[in-house]
Amino acid sequence: MSIPRARDAARDRIARAKATGARVFVDGQKTDGIDGILKECRKLGETGEVISKAHGKLFAIEAGDFSGWIRDSSTTAEGFVTPPGGFSADGVDPGSALLIDALPSLKGSVADLGAGWGALSAAVLSRSPEIRFCALIEAHKPSLDCARKNVSDPRVTFHWADARTWRPDAKLDHVITNPPFHKGRSADPGLGRAFLQTAAASLGPRGTLWLVANRHLPYERTLADLFREVEDLPGTNAYKLTRASRPVTPR
Repeated sequence: MSIPRARDAARDRIARAKATGARVFVDGQKTDGIDGILKECRKLGETGEVISKAHGKLFAIEAGDFSGWIRDSSTTAEGFVTPPGGFSADGVDPGSALLIDALPSLKGSVADLGAGWGALSAAVLSRSPEIRFCALIEAHKPSLDCARKNVSDPRVTFHWADARTWRPDAKLDHVITNPPFHKGRSADPGLGRAFLQTAAASLGPRGTLWLVANRHLPYERTLADLFREVEDLPGTNAYKLTRASRPVTPR
């Protein structure tokens, strides 16, 4: 297994892998904390030879009891269930909170791209009785599992899928999203742009995208290319809010 950046999530994955009874090989980069994980594994058990290459390490766990590392989901102050090491595991992140406050009551069909553990979907469904259904799309399985617990509304459907390539069965009225912009430790605005492309491809002729993003991310050109109407909504110094509608139909 390759370790994630979050230490609790890395420990949890190692413990669950060991619990299967299979031999476990652990791989990771120094920037993701592999040195610290190796030291902790040696304290709890036995590890094999360490192979170091390209700023990373690979080793096998030969023996040891790692059951104490298993972390079940936790509950935030707002009452949401979140996964160990997931995005904003301590509660609703500031960007999503800003978008939640700005969203009006929506009608029709909705998709939440990169929905995480369901904060945006839960909020929009609670205030929008005229929503017919809301598709919640998330690639991180532990976050999606938590979303199933956080969003119990019968109008929601859950999709374990990459939001960059997911497409609905029929065109939507609204898309809401707080897209990611990191691959590992490196910023990659291309991730967010791919989310915007999915939104434009998924919306009907008069459909609307509701977007929150970090202020520094360069999405303006992409939005102008994908939508006929783009409106900046009141944001903060850290985050910008955008309402984009009437997607451009590809020729």
